[in-house]
Amino acid sequence: MTHSTNSDTPPEQVHSKSIIVIHPGSLNLRIGRASDLNPLTLLHAVARRRLPDGHKYSDAFLPERVELSQSKEFEEARLAVSHTLQSCLQSDGRRRYATPPQQIAAFNRRVQPESLGNSGGEWVKPEGDLVIGNDILRLDPLEDFNIHFPYKRGDFNIHSGPGGSMTAVLADLETIWTYVLENNFQISKLDLKNYKAVLVIPDVYNRTFLRELMYLLLCKMGFGSCFLVQDHVAATFGSGLSYACVVDVGDQKTSVSCVEDGICHPNTRVRLEYGGGDITQIFFWLLQKCAFPYKECTDSNKLDTMLLRKLKEDFCHVNLDVCGSQEKSFILKQPGKAPMQYTIQVGDECIIAPLSLFNPELFGITGSKQLQTQKISVGDPEDPHDELYLRDIRKKGMTGKENLEPSASDLLSEGYLESQQNNPAEEDIVVDTMEPIPTASVREFVTSPGQV
Repeated sequence: MTHSTNSDTPPEQVHSKSIIVIHPGSLNLRIGRASDLNPLTLLHAVARRRLPDGHKYSDAFLPERVELSQSKEFEEARLAVSHTLQSCLQSDGRRRYATPPQQIAAFNRRVQPESLGNSGGEWVKPEGDLVIGNDILRLDPLEDFNIHFPYKRGDFNIHSGPGGSMTAVLADLETIWTYVLENNFQISKLDLKNYKAVLVIPDVYNRTFLRELMYLLLCKMGFGSCFLVQDHVAATFGSGLSYACVVDVGDQKTSVSCVEDGICHPNTRVRLEYGGGDITQIFFWLLQKCAFPYKECTDSNKLDTMLLRKLKEDFCHVNLDVCGSQEKSFILKQPGKAPMQYTIQVGDECIIAPLSLFNPELFGITGSKQLQTQKISVGDPEDPHDELYLRDIRKKGMTGKENLEPSASDLLSEGYLESQQNNPAEEDIVVDTMEPIPTASVREFVTSPGQV
């Protein structure tokens, strides 16, 4: 295919249109050209048809809630936040007030849904063995499909179940990204050699995963070139700031780091394993305590999870001037069911859920959390110039023949060893800022949610 370029067209515009920016997340994928105003956002998942005798598997759309055997602990954490809110003042100086949950629950128990029509639409009928993106939400649960999310908690979703190996995760990423480029951007896989890729990676990363992603983009998908940029660095570039403390609250992780002049300082990188999905679970738990009238709602139904996310985004706030009970309405629209409208009352549940970011004891509802920092490089046997190589192999500042790197046989000869022992004062030229390897306990540790 021959591409003709108008000489009047500025080169930077042509260049930006040939750059594809990919930002993969645990829930959504953001992808688009560098010249686009906003990226395309869609569900970062793939559904594959099961074999006749295959195992049934589906990744959760929300962080799974643990058994509430210690509900007293969560109730005490909720009451602590509620008492703190009652001691706060509104902007006009008046003290905040709260409607008792029992009163709100009594109202919600009397709520009867209002029917708005005959049908909420039809399920998607897949033509092939793959369903990708938002169409998965309208995939009939009775269909024999396994649903896979390639990312979980901001990293590869590697597990012991079907589709949980690194090879399977990379295959899912290739399938999703290629499908989106071909169907949403009309870029065939054969033309990707004319495009450049910018992959947005986490601030806390695994070098092995990055190597596999580079191999995927350059060799499997066939991009002409590829560039990696950390998400916090990209945030400062997009904001026009030379330095900032970046706090990124995603769906399943929260990361914090300090960025200065395009460098994300390693000693400041922290990733916490909770995010918007955990807040959604807390909000759902609080709604159930107030007799949520949609009693069939469950976090195992993918459409219910998206409804809960929408309720969180529409109802939750941190405005201290909003207090007491508020009447809210929402519409339940699902394929195969008549659309129903519910009118409910909510109180401080709408402010307690987002404040769980500052009261992490509530995040115990989705299990124990792990705090991660940048892990120490353990070396890569397939990388001949990794950090361990640069740290162990030192170049000698010699002239003439001595300036040449000694061979493996020379290193083992007695003459070479004696010459090294006879010149202890000879100065070595080492790689700058190469620090000795600290013990693993310095950088890697686990805390409970209350200790964060």
